[in-house]
Amino acid sequence: MNTTTRSLVLVGGAGFGFGLSLLSGLPAAAHGLASTGLAAGFSHSLLGPDHLLLLIGVGAASAAIDAALLSWALAGALLGALFGAFGGSLPLAEGLAGLAVSAVGLLLLQSQRGERRPGLTLAGGVIAATVALHAMLHGQEASGALSWWLGSAAGSLAVVLASAAVVRRSPSRWTMRLAPLLCLGGGLLALAPFG
Repeated sequence: MNTTTRSLVLVGGAGFGFGLSLLSGLPAAAHGLASTGLAAGFSHSLLGPDHLLLLIGVGAASAAIDAALLSWALAGALLGALFGAFGGSLPLAEGLAGLAVSAVGLLLLQSQRGERRPGLTLAGGVIAATVALHAMLHGQEASGALSWWLGSAAGSLAVVLASAAVVRRSPSRWTMRLAPLLCLGGGLLALAPFG
């Protein structure tokens, strides 16, 4: 492994470890914390553990499966945010947000299994649905300030692109290690509202 790849892996691992460390202090949510302002929107991408883990998973999936998954994620984000902003909701949505992270972890795990790799339509559907669920929660709580949404989009894009770059430059065994961590992290987040 060259120096650049090693540095990217270390930075990605540190970010992932930071996200996991937040699991104990911030159960499934910086949801409910959405407020006005560019900085608040940007920081949500880094401080919401479910959001951070999902974004890491989306970036990893786009690198491991197909970059077109980013378009599916964007479509899911827009539809979910609109659904939530106009009053849409789902029962047990916070728990489902955690399970969404696990779903992306399972998708990533399946993508590394030789001949049984998921197709783009299946992978895109999973990514769009998981992102839509998270965006719905934000649509329900955001005050409607455009600056918050722009900050959240910028922060989300930064995390997704950084994780995609790390996975693209890392050996596939790192993806195989990331996938179960996402599954575990999502499971813990799903149980947090009941704890």
